[in-house]
Amino acid sequence: MTAPNSTYDVIVVGGGISGLSAAKLLKTSGLNPVVLEARDRVGGRTFTVQNKQAKWVDLGGAYIGPTQNRILRLAKEYGVQTYKVNERENLVHYINGKSHAFKGPFPPTWNPFVYMDLNSFFRTMDEMGKEIPREAPWRAPHAEEWDHMTMQQLIEKICWTSAVRRFAKLFVNVNVTSEPHEVSALWFLWYVRQCGGTMRIFSTTNGGQERKFQGGSGQISEGMAKELGDRVKLQSAVYKIDQSGDTVVVETVDKQIYKAKYVIIATPPGLNLKIHFNPELPPLRNQLIHRVPMGSVIKCMVYYKDNFWRKKGYCGSMVIEDEGSPIGLTLDDTKPDGTVPAIMGFILASKCRKLCNLTKEERLKRICEIYSKVLGTDEALHPVHYEEKNWCEEEYSGGCYTAYFPPGILTQYGRVLREPCGRLYFAGTETATAWSGYMEGAVEAGERAAREIMCAMGKLHQSQIWQHEPESLDVPALPFVTTFWERNLPSVGGFVRFTGVSAFLSVAVAAGVLAYKKGLVPRN
Repeated sequence: MTAPNSTYDVIVVGGGISGLSAAKLLKTSGLNPVVLEARDRVGGRTFTVQNKQAKWVDLGGAYIGPTQNRILRLAKEYGVQTYKVNERENLVHYINGKSHAFKGPFPPTWNPFVYMDLNSFFRTMDEMGKEIPREAPWRAPHAEEWDHMTMQQLIEKICWTSAVRRFAKLFVNVNVTSEPHEVSALWFLWYVRQCGGTMRIFSTTNGGQERKFQGGSGQISEGMAKELGDRVKLQSAVYKIDQSGDTVVVETVDKQIYKAKYVIIATPPGLNLKIHFNPELPPLRNQLIHRVPMGSVIKCMVYYKDNFWRKKGYCGSMVIEDEGSPIGLTLDDTKPDGTVPAIMGFILASKCRKLCNLTKEERLKRICEIYSKVLGTDEALHPVHYEEKNWCEEEYSGGCYTAYFPPGILTQYGRVLREPCGRLYFAGTETATAWSGYMEGAVEAGERAAREIMCAMGKLHQSQIWQHEPESLDVPALPFVTTFWERNLPSVGGFVRFTGVSAFLSVAVAAGVLAYKKGLVPRN
C-alpha cells in the first residue's frame, strides 16, 4: 500500500554512513530523498553501545586518522571530538612464547635476514601498489597476472624467511579480516595502496588507527539521521526494486511502497542478493554480487579494574603471533580521561570462524589467558566486564570490515562495481577509491553516488562528480620518512644472489691465479 508522501526524488537503500551521507548531500542540494534501513538503528557497520560498565563502546567501525578528511569534516560539523589511541608506552610483540617491547608501527628484529626480508616485503608491496590506479585497479599493467595470484602465493614468492611469512599472514588478517589464500593479490595490493600504503594503513600514530571519536562513531550516523528527520525509515528492509515503469518502485518486507526517480543502493554488494530486481540486473552485476564475500571478525573488549599494563610500561597494543591465540592484534580502549580501562582485540578470519561455536564466556577465558601470557601478569585473568560483537551473524552486514575479492574477480567484474544499472546507483564503502573498507570510504562513496544522480538530473557537470576534499586542519597527515637503508637494503634473494656471485668470482679469480702460477694457462 502506498502512503500519501511516499514519492521522492531519490530512495536510498541502507542507513549506514554511506547511505546517510548520500541522503544528506541530496537534501542539502534541494532534493527530496528517503532512507530505507533494514535494522532498528542507523549506522550499519558502525555500532556504538552505551551502558553503565563501558560508558560507551564502539563494537563496529571506530578508528580514524590522517587523510580521512571527509569523515573528519562530518565529525566536526556535528561537534564530535577525536582523541588519540594511547601509544605512549611500549607496544608488545609476542612470538615463540616470548614478549618483546618495541616502539613504532612494526615489530623490530635482531636477525639481519629477517630485517632485510621484512623491509623488502613492505617496500615491494608499496612499489607494486604504485602501479595500480586507485579508481580502476583492473587497468594496472600487471592486473591479470596479479589478480590470478592469491596473497598467499605472492607472500611465498617475495618472502624468504618463515618469520616474515608468518607476519605477512597477520598483516593480511588484520587489514581485511580474511586469509591470504582467500584474497586476490591485485585486490589486496590495491586495498593497501588506496589507504595510503603499508605504513599509513597499519600504523596507529599517523595512520589509520590513530584516533577514535569521543562518545563513539555512532554519533556521526545519528547526527545525519537527526538532520534527515522522518526521511529515515527504520525496520524497512527492501525486498523488491522495479524500474520497469516511469518511476522506480521500491517495496519493503512490511509491504510499504516508495516511488522515486532514482535509487542509491548503499549496502555491501552481496546483500543485493536479498533484493528482487525488475528488470533483472545486467549479467556482470548479477554475477559480481555472488562473488564478493565479507570478511570474518569478532571485536572483543575486555574491561579491567585498572590500567595494569600501563604500570608495567605497556601501552596496550599487542601484536600476537601465536597459532593458538584467539587474538592477533590489540589496542588500548581506555577512555581518553583514563577511566574504564579496557583492551580491544580482534578475532580474525579463520580463527573467527573456528571460535564462533564457543560461548561468549569461553572466548573471554581464552582471550584473558593469552593477555596474561603476553603481558606477564595474572591481573589479565580477572576482567570486570566484557563486550563483543560477532559481525558474521549480522544479517544486514554479512561480516566485517568489508567485502573482499577472491582471485580472478577484480579484473573480470571490478569495472561494474560503481556502474549504474538504469536508474540504480551504487554507494557503500566497497565502491570507494580512498579508504575503501573504512568510514572515510563510506562517506566518499555516498557523496559520489549522490553527485552522479545530480549529474543525471542536469544539476551538476560530469567533472563535478569526483571532488577533492581539503585536508583536515585538526588531524594533519605527516609524511612517513624512510631511511637510506630502508630504501636501498637488498632483499634476502638479492643478497644471496650478490654474495653467491661474489663468492663464485672470488673462487674463479683465485683458481685462475693458481693456474697461471702453475703454468696451466698459456702466457703471452
